[in-house]
Amino acid sequence: MLQTFFLHPTGQIPAYEWNFSDVNPPVHAWASIFLYRTEQALRGTSDFKFLERSFAKLMLNFSWWVNRKDRFGNNLFEGGFLGLDNIGVFDRSAPLPTGGTLEQADGTAWVSLFAQNMLEIAVELASHNIDYEDIALKFAEHFLWIARAMNQAGPQGMWDEADGFYYDVLRLPDGSTQRLKVRSMVGLLPLCATTVIEPWQRERVPKVSKTLGERLRRMPELANSIHPTGPAHLGYAQRGIAALVKPERLRRILSRMLDESEFLGSYGVRALSRYHNEHPYVIQTQGQEYRVNYLPAESNTGMFGGNSNWRGPIWMPVNALLIRALMSFYLFYGDSFKVECPTGSGKMMNLFEVAREIASRLARIFLRDESGRRPVYGDTEKFQTDPNWRDYILFYEYFHGDNGAGLGASHQTGWTGLVAKLIELFGRIDEHEFLEGGKSRAFAGDAAAAVGG
Repeated sequence: MLQTFFLHPTGQIPAYEWNFSDVNPPVHAWASIFLYRTEQALRGTSDFKFLERSFAKLMLNFSWWVNRKDRFGNNLFEGGFLGLDNIGVFDRSAPLPTGGTLEQADGTAWVSLFAQNMLEIAVELASHNIDYEDIALKFAEHFLWIARAMNQAGPQGMWDEADGFYYDVLRLPDGSTQRLKVRSMVGLLPLCATTVIEPWQRERVPKVSKTLGERLRRMPELANSIHPTGPAHLGYAQRGIAALVKPERLRRILSRMLDESEFLGSYGVRALSRYHNEHPYVIQTQGQEYRVNYLPAESNTGMFGGNSNWRGPIWMPVNALLIRALMSFYLFYGDSFKVECPTGSGKMMNLFEVAREIASRLARIFLRDESGRRPVYGDTEKFQTDPNWRDYILFYEYFHGDNGAGLGASHQTGWTGLVAKLIELFGRIDEHEFLEGGKSRAFAGDAAAAVGG
């Protein structure tokens, strides 16, 4: 995607085959550092040249986001589609029927994570070339300004204090704003803009730590917009953290995400809260009614062709990202931060245990239940009982929000195949060894314990 024949001269990365100009989430920097860490663990060596070449192209793409998708220059991002098809009340890739613009909680969270990933890559590159320290500072400051904009108080902010949740903000032509109060994956994705900073990473870029410390001292409103970090707010093993979501908000969001009457299903985290089954979100504009209902299976709209649904089903890629976020928070908090899982059960878990519970529910989609049937195959008797078919697992595109049955395309190894990594990961790592060893413990290979991750 970063090669000359794919990357546009402006820095835009093509979206999908029938509309290159649409926008997918900017996960490429995360993928680059993840691949780099994996190779470090498996081979015990670092492909510095790969990371440096990728970083140069990713700089172009980051600039494209900042220049093209922050319409008003206020660090709140659009993006439209962003891989979530019909999740919103409006088609987010089309002109809005209300006029105006949509500032997206997921788009803003994605760019925040992008900035964190670029910061981490720049820190790694600075170990070979100290000139990258100045660039690392640039991305740290981007993160701060995005957090300030996203977490601002008042009607223009994306955080709703009454609901304890993040929402998209509709900015109307007259300048007024309105939060679109759909409890969806859009409001969970800010959790994913979270990156742990190991002590050895801070030591590589002392100028960054010093400059940011001074910036936060002079501008306390920036410090108040992010999860507490810095010398006075270090976590377990002296780790720092870059996170959009502050501790009290983290608890409130998780109380919804882990509520079985809302997001937490028997087979993973739903893309839309089950709350909307009895409480659909409805908005009237231009004489038309627009609504979002909980739909655990197929879509009831023609949006994006109508063959993909984000209004209730379980999608593997965003579940994997939520698990990554929970494990990052666990590295910072250890056992000092526990939540009820499921909400209302009285069972307290640390965030590693919560991540493992979600991964276990995702794996349950494919495993035989007590009656010998695999949820993934639903009522398809041929696949449930025929000895020639029953043990061949298909990687469906998404899964029924209530019973786990496979839906959509049956061959989405590109993201549903992530379940194999989750099974491997939680079968290999011990939570206490992970807490002591840090991010490197998440990567396979005997060399993992000896390298940064």
